[in-house]
Amino acid sequence: MTRAAFEQAVEEGRFLEWVEYGGNLYGTLRSDVEGRLAAGDDVILEIELQGARAMRWSLSDATFVFLAPPSAAELAERLRGRGTESEKAVVTRLRIAQQELAAAREFDHVVVNDMVKRAAADVAAIISAHRSAQTEGE
Repeated sequence: MTRAAFEQAVEEGRFLEWVEYGGNLYGTLRSDVEGRLAAGDDVILEIELQGARAMRWSLSDATFVFLAPPSAAELAERLRGRGTESEKAVVTRLRIAQQELAAAREFDHVVVNDMVKRAAADVAAIISAHRSAQTEGE
């Protein structure tokens, strides 16, 4: 979507959440999520902290999972190991990550992403538990 179309969609309230990050606009269209939920699907969104905070207002019954790195040092190693960003960009991302880690307590669950398979299994278990709780509440 062009920047102009994105900004128009923001004005029209078509996003559950949106943010400008690193000079780019990112957002989650309300119609996409509501359509999947209406179809009975689970919806997983990968969003940053401000987006998650906005989603709290939009989808109060959602479950929020914070994916945390094993440590700040490991995160720095991962970012630098990719070789896709300048050192300045890595430093900026690490500063943002520190702020985000400090807000982890705002989430319903924290999953440490030290091993991808285990972290994915932990997230799947959280989804399953949430689904079961919803079923029991009906």
